[in-house]
Amino acid sequence: MSLYSRLEQYLEEHSDDAGPVRGTLSLPRIGMIWLAANLVVTTLLTGTLFVPGVDYGLVIVLIIVGTLVGAAVLVTVGNIGTRTGLPTMALTRGPFGTRGSLLPVAANVIILMGWSWVQAMLAGIALDFLVASVTGFSSPVMFAVLCQTLVVILAIFGHTGIARVEPWLAVLILGIMAYIFVVAFTTYAPSEYLGIPADPSLGYTPILVLDVVIATAISWTVLSADFNRFAKSSRAGMIGSGIGYTLSTVISMAIGATAIGYVVLSGGEAIPFDPVTIVEPFGAPLAVVIFLSVMATNTMVVYGMVTTIVNAVPGRAKLKFLPTALIVGIISIIGSTWFGLLNQFTTFLVTIGALFAPVFAIMIADYYIVKRGAYTADILKAREGRYWYLAGVNWAAVVVWAIGAVAAYVFTYTLPTPVGATIPAFVITFVLYLLVSLRERSSTRAEPSTNLADAAPEAVPHA
Repeated sequence: MSLYSRLEQYLEEHSDDAGPVRGTLSLPRIGMIWLAANLVVTTLLTGTLFVPGVDYGLVIVLIIVGTLVGAAVLVTVGNIGTRTGLPTMALTRGPFGTRGSLLPVAANVIILMGWSWVQAMLAGIALDFLVASVTGFSSPVMFAVLCQTLVVILAIFGHTGIARVEPWLAVLILGIMAYIFVVAFTTYAPSEYLGIPADPSLGYTPILVLDVVIATAISWTVLSADFNRFAKSSRAGMIGSGIGYTLSTVISMAIGATAIGYVVLSGGEAIPFDPVTIVEPFGAPLAVVIFLSVMATNTMVVYGMVTTIVNAVPGRAKLKFLPTALIVGIISIIGSTWFGLLNQFTTFLVTIGALFAPVFAIMIADYYIVKRGAYTADILKAREGRYWYLAGVNWAAVVVWAIGAVAAYVFTYTLPTPVGATIPAFVITFVLYLLVSLRERSSTRAEPSTNLADAAPEAVPHA
């Protein structure tokens, strides 16, 4: 057997699948997982987008409010994972159908690919800063490619190790963030940050800030059931993820807003979403943390893309893990050279919100109301059964999803509302899906909510 064949066999045996699991993790453990997951530079740098476009004090309020709103969706979807044992994309078979679920799955892969590009670029910029400060040599694109190449290798060989060290890395990041807060508020008083004049010409408004913060939560919700299906109870999953996500997001975004405010008060040029802008005043340790956090998170993003693709359809001959990882890896490496995406990061987040807020509205309405709080073992079937709908697609869900996505774009760019675009698009999608599903609900009998690992041919335990 060749080396490639042996590696392929090993990866097939140890790769994650989309089958149901029975969780055992406690509330504190789930909380730490979510705390570690979102203490990343992308969340921190998102906070740098808001100041000085909007008043600093108002930005902090909007970060808190938007995070709580988004966390409500994240926790509710994550709880479906705890109750069923299934990851998020597998759960989309419930409302969209066995084949129809391939549409949100494809959208998810595209979004994750975009995240992998953004994070590779940020890691490359941080590494370039460190190298240039010592040697004078600078090539952000080259370092981004090197970083993403390392990420692909880690995703194939070392994602399990990365998952183990992430909580410890989170402790290190929290220490650096505490240092930034101390430096920022001992150099300038809080009143000076509150006094930074808002500059509307920068293009940010309070409504847009709220939407971006909510969209950040929506982007993490694609992984909510993936993480929370390992919780031992709904209480552990909901409270742990709610507290962990809320704390990490509020802290990270507030640090970003404070750091860019520090740059403004120091007379520097406030370049949003640029790691060098905040690294220069706070030193090389911050660049090291940015590099390490991005590498760890991006490894899990690339691994998540691969597992999503190979597990897209249940019960069928799956794509091989290794060749899929190599193809996905090559695309992610090539895309990491597209630095223009960093200038479109707000548009990227708005797109995520427009695509996935309606998906999660449909999922929540379908599971908790239409299907009366339970999915049956038919969701594990490749064909036929309760979730086959019309040739495997629930066209009502697809149409409502399209309407919700269009509504989100209209509310963002044409008819802005006092509460932004994501909330009204979510509500419209939720109500429309319930209206078109009334007949299905009336014909659906109440089923006991059970973990589907009990119904799977081979239950997958988790220690």
